[in-house]
Amino acid sequence: MKNFFGVIDSPIGELYVVVADDHIVSLHIGKESFEKEEEHLNLVYQQENPTVKVAIQQLEEYFSGFRKDFDLPLLQKGTLFQQKVWNELHTIPYGETRSYGDIAELINSPKAVRAIGQANRKNSIPIIVPCHRVIGKNSSLTGYAGKRTDIKQKLLDLEGASYKS
Repeated sequence: MKNFFGVIDSPIGELYVVVADDHIVSLHIGKESFEKEEEHLNLVYQQENPTVKVAIQQLEEYFSGFRKDFDLPLLQKGTLFQQKVWNELHTIPYGETRSYGDIAELINSPKAVRAIGQANRKNSIPIIVPCHRVIGKNSSLTGYAGKRTDIKQKLLDLEGASYKS
């Protein structure tokens, strides 16, 4: 089975959209992440793949300020806990934030604040599954895509969200 990918230039750098079985399975911020995480033997560059194409269109609309929600077929593999976290991330409205503690409460796991952070870190489809909208309880920026708070800041600024820098 071949997986396809496409590339988009964005205000936060090159984004690599990876598609399998007509579903978005990952979005990489930067070539280094893409090359590190993906098995290139099964990947075919195909910018015109219908799912790649619609994802790129929606990402361009998001970065242009015209799109607030994504409507894409997603397929994320993870534990039941991770799935609960990722599903909750979809409920955070554009331009708003939640703390890790808020997410823990919302999924009925109030003591799982650190695990929420780990689930966010395992999110293979950032931006579309908006883990950037999760910030520290004191409204401070915390890690994103590892330690890339600069990216989180740019995304939250684009959305007009409040946080402490």
